[in-house]
Amino acid sequence: MNIRPAAAADAEAICAIWNPVIRDSEITFNAQEKTSGDIAAMISEKARAGHAFLVAEEAGAIVGFATYGQFRAGIGYARTMEHTVILPPEARGRGHGRALLAAIEEHARAGGAHSIFAGVSSGNPQGVAFHERLGYAHAATLRQVGWKFGQWYDLYLLQKFL
Repeated sequence: MNIRPAAAADAEAICAIWNPVIRDSEITFNAQEKTSGDIAAMISEKARAGHAFLVAEEAGAIVGFATYGQFRAGIGYARTMEHTVILPPEARGRGHGRALLAAIEEHARAGGAHSIFAGVSSGNPQGVAFHERLGYAHAATLRQVGWKFGQWYDLYLLQKFL
């Protein structure tokens, strides 16, 4: 497996991973699928902000991605980040997520970040367990803030100090 910065040419492959998660799962509350243009713009915006957008490759195919950005707007939050790690079901449990998250954390740390958050849906208990195994601690529960598939979901904020 190889971890590398994402490029605009990766946008279609990233969409192929992200859109089924958006469409078919409670992992994200977002219901709007991404376009290649959306992804290419996001990659560019992250680079301009000094934040990483990384992909994991295996045998020449993208098998997951991760990115991060400032947790909230404003100078007071400039050293607090939030990340996203997305893998297709067939790539989970093989170390790709762990490698992507380690690379994101290192990039954020090198950029001066003090801590990083994961926002995990209550509909994603595997995501909670994944982050806890990697040293993230429960910081807050935002009750019934996500609506999808006709029901409410809580959002768990898990935090790690870098």
